[in-house]
Amino acid sequence: MTKLPIGKSIISRLKPYLRWLILGTTLFFLASTLRQHWEGVVALQLREAAPLNLLLGFGVTLLAHCWTGYVWNLILRELGQQTSGIWAMQAYLKTNIAKYLPGNVWHLYGRVTAARAAGIPTPTATLSVLLEPLLMAASALGLALLTGLRTHALLQILGLVFVLAIVHPYILNRLLHVVRQLKGKSRQGRNSELEHGSAAVEDMAPAQLDSFRAETATDRPRETVLYRYPVIPLLGELLFVLLRGVGFLFILQALQPLQIFDLLPALSGFTIAWLLGLVVPGAPGGIGVFEATAVALLSNHFSIAAVLGSVALYRLISTLAEAAGAALAGLISSSWTAQKL
Repeated sequence: MTKLPIGKSIISRLKPYLRWLILGTTLFFLASTLRQHWEGVVALQLREAAPLNLLLGFGVTLLAHCWTGYVWNLILRELGQQTSGIWAMQAYLKTNIAKYLPGNVWHLYGRVTAARAAGIPTPTATLSVLLEPLLMAASALGLALLTGLRTHALLQILGLVFVLAIVHPYILNRLLHVVRQLKGKSRQGRNSELEHGSAAVEDMAPAQLDSFRAETATDRPRETVLYRYPVIPLLGELLFVLLRGVGFLFILQALQPLQIFDLLPALSGFTIAWLLGLVVPGAPGGIGVFEATAVALLSNHFSIAAVLGSVALYRLISTLAEAAGAALAGLISSSWTAQKL
């Protein structure tokens, strides 16, 4: 049995505790802020047009989830797969709700499983679900810079450049080549051990041994490459993040009237909060991280009571939109998913 290096072993042991530490810290911050501003939160009232704003927020958020399912289809096409846009939306919506399960990876696993069932090679399916959050992160960083958030601007620019460089075919394909080489060496070692060290293999007849070698050879990972820079999926994810931001603006509008000059600060703060909820290894679905970041960034421009109420309402409406998307996906017939859109 191969032992993990000491550094990796320590990290793997500390990782669950790190998640709980991040979750506990963010929840403590939120609880402390809520306690300090409890009177203002209790005094909050929905505005007269709040039902319409909340309904629009729900609709735009649901549209965003449907759209990012189609963007996953665009990513698969960049990887040489001729998939159906409706199929991709259906698979995405069905699996997306699983991100709230402990581990925060089951939605990705479900997507890979759905892609494999559709005949897409496992390496390609895996790469597609890894590219998706990278493109989302790049889109969120770019949108935050475009909408005027200058907090840690240098760090944002460096992060954006780094992510955009990682998804460049020249760099990404070489990284994939290194991974394939490492996996190939590991597989060759196991096959060699089986072929030369196992008594059962040694006792095989020549024809059986040839068949065994052919099976192990076909088990090698297929070549998966990115053929060009994923500009179209990147723009698609940019629209997705923008739609999520617009959904949040509608919900904030339900509690506090917004002026034209309020839109960009609100959109910028939301974008960074959503991004940190995506990438920080906290609770499933970014619960806690998103809320704490939104409160910290938006409370300088808006009433902190309105911000607390808005992030709570947004979490509720976003979860309802994801559940509605999963239910909607279950109503899509198999004949529709075959359409090449």
